[in-house]
Amino acid sequence: MSSESSTQRAIRAKLGAMRIPMFRYQVGRFLTPEGAFVHIGEKGVSDLIGMTPYVVKQEDVGRTIAVFTALEVKTTKGRLREEQAPFLRMVNSMGGLGAVVRSPEDAEAVTTEMWKCELVKKYTP
Repeated sequence: MSSESSTQRAIRAKLGAMRIPMFRYQVGRFLTPEGAFVHIGEKGVSDLIGMTPYVVKQEDVGRTIAVFTALEVKTTKGRLREEQAPFLRMVNSMGGLGAVVRSPEDAEAVTTEMWKCELVKKYTP
């Protein structure tokens, strides 16, 4: 079984080759040299966020737009934390693509099938 971090690297490599930039979103805290904790990130935001290009159809003007994409990467047995599903539903309700992915192939399905993908539909309100 692959770790989440190795799956994330594989997903970023595959989507990068498809010209779909994905960025690792970090959440946590660290200790400064002065002894203060600094919190970074927002709980519930997906592991990988980025933009999936979508060619708007002729009736939609015909220009390419970027679609906000939030991929929550889990192992085959990994489960969402309580705050993660609401974030994916919010992304989808606002026209983005939010889904749980467990492999580079899942990520490819989300970014090519887009709103038709069952992985996206699962978190669409």
